[in-house]
Amino acid sequence: MNGIKQRVKRSLFGLLGMDPEAVVVNYATGPEPQVRDMVAAARRMIPDRRHLLVAAGDAPEIEGVDVVALEPASTLGLWWQILRKLWRHRTGMAPVLLGGNATALRRAALLRSPLRILAFNERMESHHLKISTAISSLLFWRGVPLDRIRVRPGWLAWMTGDRTRVPDDGLAVEGRPARKGFRRVLVLTPYAPYPLSHGGAVRLYHMLREMAKEFDVYLLYFREGRTMDDIRPLLEFVTAAGSVSKPRYREPKWSTRLPPEVMEYESAPMRRLLAHFRAERNIDVVQVEYTQLALYPGEILVEHDVTFDLYAQLRQRHPSRTAWWNWKRWHDFETAAVKRYARVVTMSAKDANQLGVAHSRVIPNGADLARFQPVAEKDGKNLLFVGSFRHFPNVTAFRFLIEEVMPLVLAEHPDAKLHVVAGPNHLDYWKEPLPEGLKIRMEGFVEDVRPLYHAANVVVVPTLVSAGTNVKVLEAMAMKRAIVSTASGAGGIDVEDGQHVLVALDAEDFARSIVRLLESAALRARLTGKAYQLVTERYDWVRLGDMQRAMMRELLPDPIVVRRGEAHDIAVVRAIQMESLPSSRWDPEQYLRHEFFVATCERQTAGFVVARRTAPDEREILNIAVRPQFRGKGVGERMLRRLVQSAPGDVFLEVRESNTSARRLYQRVGFFETGARPNYYEDPPETALIMRVRT
Repeated sequence: MNGIKQRVKRSLFGLLGMDPEAVVVNYATGPEPQVRDMVAAARRMIPDRRHLLVAAGDAPEIEGVDVVALEPASTLGLWWQILRKLWRHRTGMAPVLLGGNATALRRAALLRSPLRILAFNERMESHHLKISTAISSLLFWRGVPLDRIRVRPGWLAWMTGDRTRVPDDGLAVEGRPARKGFRRVLVLTPYAPYPLSHGGAVRLYHMLREMAKEFDVYLLYFREGRTMDDIRPLLEFVTAAGSVSKPRYREPKWSTRLPPEVMEYESAPMRRLLAHFRAERNIDVVQVEYTQLALYPGEILVEHDVTFDLYAQLRQRHPSRTAWWNWKRWHDFETAAVKRYARVVTMSAKDANQLGVAHSRVIPNGADLARFQPVAEKDGKNLLFVGSFRHFPNVTAFRFLIEEVMPLVLAEHPDAKLHVVAGPNHLDYWKEPLPEGLKIRMEGFVEDVRPLYHAANVVVVPTLVSAGTNVKVLEAMAMKRAIVSTASGAGGIDVEDGQHVLVALDAEDFARSIVRLLESAALRARLTGKAYQLVTERYDWVRLGDMQRAMMRELLPDPIVVRRGEAHDIAVVRAIQMESLPSSRWDPEQYLRHEFFVATCERQTAGFVVARRTAPDEREILNIAVRPQFRGKGVGERMLRRLVQSAPGDVFLEVRESNTSARRLYQRVGFFETGARPNYYEDPPETALIMRVRT
């Protein structure tokens, strides 16, 4: 029977002048490498049919596949050409690539074979477009990944069984031992702040290290792997760390009142781990990093960027109902979230003004000046772009750079080279071929970017949408490399166009600025000199760490109390004196006759200072001592300041010439050297330096 049907079919189509066997008509609607992958996948699926490749313009040559070349035209023009050239062929399947710029040919293919389209996305996932699955087909055509097409809101999850899964797999690891008397802070972050693969990790790493100078630091984060091995370098200054796996969020992005990026981090196991750390470790302050974690309780929220500002920029560039909804959700959530915390940290004054809360503190991003030290620039025309593709504004910036800016640069300097650092797993976010003729080297995560700055002549920051501040700009300034940036790329940093960097308005201006810098070593030197001075004065992580610790002290009860000494203090003061100054000739019983101050720290007697009046407007410090376990916490400085400010006039003291740490302490309070007394001290003999402060 089948044989008879086949003979009838061949006879019928033969009379019509058509091939009896249906063919597979592939459409070249994407970059050549992806077209080749699509055709290969289609041939594996349908190996027993003839395969054609339809292309508007040039088409790749693929062995065993016949090319049908079309003249570039509109959608209807291409459709008409396809009808004329393929009228003899019945289409059994029509593979088409989604994405890219070949919109007209893609639409023409849909008009020609609306029920035969096998669509491939950039991930090489395929979906047969059908009327019976109209919603799924439409979503896939619009770029929704295959694994999210069947995702339903929570109230419809019973239809698919594909629900959000929240792993309960908490891990903890101990780091540096807790220190007696040190207050404790906990930092909660959406990722492990090591390795230093992007600007957020760089900031967290340095801020954790700076906090650890004064506090015991605890860290909680969402991990992507099974172990916590990646954070081992942090345990040199972090007391303990804990983590849970990030939830597998399975809600449509449009369906929730809260932003989906917030919902992705909602985890009951993390809440339990946070509560456990806070109770068991006696945490004093919790600092929450990033707005997407702002549902978690804490005292400090760090706004790495004002997220609703980022979505406002996207809405302005591409207006749509979706863009409005994304902006609206973030605006409502973020403006409410910042009011729940005692302090909100922003990266710039601009960000603080947008949030409009009185309890915000500006602690900008910085540069590690000890690590990023400038070296002499080498001759060349080397451009450097640094930006993790995991952060979508960097992908947008890179596309703008290679599609709109670099062709203009190469027209003037065809030997210009571009080096790109695209961060971890960058090929998951960029699957397109790079333009021909562009001398480009693209890398993923680079552990040490300093050699790349050494080789660069110009650093490019073509960011079109951005919020917060870019660490890469500050590091380029520290390395003394000339920078061309958009206004948003350098936003939040106190740079001036033409003084520290060149700020470009559009692609032509950006390319023109690059060319100016490539052609003028003098201009590069002038900009980098001023930029280096700015970054060293305002953006050193050490200086920013001081600001961070000072803000935390605002939220903590003062552990150091300095008061007048009393009779009941004498026994403890005697013990401190014997422990710290065993050869002291002063009897503590006599201290009550002089100006006598005692400091307590964490409710324990930590030190004392005593001075005697030698004239109506002159005093001399007799003794000062701090118990060993309380040294390095500012106890001595607090006692000195209290004594100096307790009365007007001059205050004198003597200090061993070799005691550099004590001399630095006295200088911080305002003492300066006025003379010396040779052989003043015994055992061993040593010169005493005389220091004085005047109030």
